[in-house]
Amino acid sequence: MQTAGFRRLTLALGTTLGAALALAPLSAPFAAPAAGAYVAPLAADGHPDLSGYWSNATLTPMVRDPKLGDRLAYTPAEAKALESDEAHQVEVGNKRTDPDAPVNAPNGLELKPSFLAAGGDVGGYNRGWLDPGHTVMRVGGEPRTSLITTRDGRVPPRKTAAAVSAGYGTEGGEGSHAPLGSFDNPENRPLSERCIMFGGNVGPPMIPNGFYNNDYNIVQTRDAVAIQVEMVHDTRIVRLNAKHRADDVRPWFGDSIGWWDGDTLVVETNHIPQKQAFQGAWKDLTITERFTRTAKDRLRYSFTISAPSSWDKPWGGEYEFAPLHGVIYEYACNEGNYALPGILAGARAAEKARADKAATGAEQ
Repeated sequence: MQTAGFRRLTLALGTTLGAALALAPLSAPFAAPAAGAYVAPLAADGHPDLSGYWSNATLTPMVRDPKLGDRLAYTPAEAKALESDEAHQVEVGNKRTDPDAPVNAPNGLELKPSFLAAGGDVGGYNRGWLDPGHTVMRVGGEPRTSLITTRDGRVPPRKTAAAVSAGYGTEGGEGSHAPLGSFDNPENRPLSERCIMFGGNVGPPMIPNGFYNNDYNIVQTRDAVAIQVEMVHDTRIVRLNAKHRADDVRPWFGDSIGWWDGDTLVVETNHIPQKQAFQGAWKDLTITERFTRTAKDRLRYSFTISAPSSWDKPWGGEYEFAPLHGVIYEYACNEGNYALPGILAGARAAEKARADKAATGAEQ
């Protein structure tokens, strides 16, 4: 989304494929392109210029469809079919809504899981307000079936003895006792409901959310790199040529330090807070990201996940940012956040109803 009005949207809580393409298994992200393939312009600090407005919006999911097995890439025909179908979805979704149509009337649109998570087209707002991306992700020109680059394109199984962080999957936090978490107070609700952050976008790792606002602004200096994220206007600061903090304080987005490895910016993050656990890991989680300018209009991004208590070995993924043809406007989340007070008010009403019912039963 690139208009100011879109910034005021609040996240509420929310082709048949052809013959298989034989590919060698991949257990880790690809290496950066060979030196000399593309000479990036230099920033004031003398390193390749990564700055500017970028987008990682894409039709390619983070996790591969199991039906695709070990296939890293689509065929050109498959990618074209997916993109044509998306164009059709946009065309249908942008048609005028019949005000007399019944609630949730069939409209011919594909209800993707990411759309449902955003409340889109089924109560939140219709398809015209969503911008998940319109193209399959290309890496080195290859149309990818997933952003994760493990052999099957999926998150590796966790160790059976690994403890899942409190609140993982529900974001209920300590004391969470129900699938939707605790409704006792605002601090027990998910970070997205509270307009604090949408963890997937800001990262690390930085993962497109599948519905909108997958846009970034990178500002590069000699001493730091700032990554501004459109979703909830978060900004992650990477301190260059620095050391990790020695205490156990865990700031939002963790503690990120960076250095240049030739033409690639390497960013290492640890000290991830429990509320920002990635796939359940946080305490011993280290995420290593690599940013390489591979073309005038491409910025290669890869990430490696390491958490010895959760996985036997590191794993990761990669994709390429494309230019954002516009700028990032303010994301005014709190000003339009009617969801949180409504959710808490609903919980209080439910509590009162239970109390009233109990009192009536006692009187009888």
